[in-house]
Amino acid sequence: MQFTINREALLRPLQAVNAVIERRQTLPILANVFLNLEADVLFLFGTDMEVELSGRIVLEKEGKNGKTTAPARKLMDICRSLPEGSDLNFQQKGDKLILKSGRSRFNLSTLPASDFPRSEESDKSSEQVTFNLSQKKLRSLMEATNFAMAQQDVRYYLNGMLWELDQMSLRAVATDGHRLATSIKDLTVESPSEVHQTQSPSIDEKDYKALSDKQFLIPRKAIYELSRLLDDDEDNITVLLCNNQLRVTMQDYIFTSKLIEGKFPDYDRVIPKSGDKILTVDRDKLKSSLVRVGALLNDKHKSICLEMKDKTLRIFASNLQEEAEDHLDAIYSGETITIAFNISYLLDVLNSLPVGFVKIILTSADASVRLQTDAESSSTYVIMPMRI
Repeated sequence: MQFTINREALLRPLQAVNAVIERRQTLPILANVFLNLEADVLFLFGTDMEVELSGRIVLEKEGKNGKTTAPARKLMDICRSLPEGSDLNFQQKGDKLILKSGRSRFNLSTLPASDFPRSEESDKSSEQVTFNLSQKKLRSLMEATNFAMAQQDVRYYLNGMLWELDQMSLRAVATDGHRLATSIKDLTVESPSEVHQTQSPSIDEKDYKALSDKQFLIPRKAIYELSRLLDDDEDNITVLLCNNQLRVTMQDYIFTSKLIEGKFPDYDRVIPKSGDKILTVDRDKLKSSLVRVGALLNDKHKSICLEMKDKTLRIFASNLQEEAEDHLDAIYSGETITIAFNISYLLDVLNSLPVGFVKIILTSADASVRLQTDAESSSTYVIMPMRI
């Protein structure tokens, strides 16, 4: 294998592939990046056996075809340290990958490409669902809910995000047992007359019925790594889901992940459907007030109290030695009530909601609370209160 590539062309996909590779590996080859050169196209692969990412780079000139694996982190560190605009020349000799750039030369140890584990193709006999949507839409869907995912919970099915396909929409749901976040995006089917030659419908019309009531559990790591890859633009990506695998195809990347096996809890039962006490307050003002009052809190004292009455919201907190309080103008209907929350949970929700007014709907100081924007919103949040 032999080829020449510009430093900047290699660095970004190499960094993306490195992100899925765990620092501590049980198999030495899992610390390597798989390099496969076919004429003028270089493919990069990285995996931790659960998540796999492949990147595609078109070279300016054809090289000599070949396959090998090289230490991923060392290769990335070398590329970072070289001057911007450098040309990198790679050549494989025996079990060494030789990298030359200017007056610099590096000999990297390699492992056989045949030993590198690759993800298996999805089982063609299992039910598959394929649909298209924009990168921006999928990214915003995950960012609106990912903070509520559990982390290393013994209830393994909570250590990820539920994707639910139902009647031409994609819903994302995450919960750690103390809070819940859900958001939904439409997947509109276009008629053939509305589809341009360069644009395909979001979902094939013949697959409409196949989408109903499909649920898939995406692992936590897959959610975060996929979010990093997606850009905030309207370019379409293709998502394939089946019983055991998620595969997302982008212009220059293919992202693959195993799915979590298990039954996600019935999230709809957790969301309060009604409440006789409703508080409406400006999101940014509430967020700023929480940060001010929360300056006194610490790891042992995380609760912040909200006293709702008439047209005033009183926010106060204490760490047993010090106290702080603040007052905001608000719209409130219902009897006076004081309720406490974990301040981090409350701020996570406010950071996910758009600018404007937030509505907090509750029934009592002990029952779960629903939060959403004052206007129509595709996202809904639920937080369990703390004992005062």
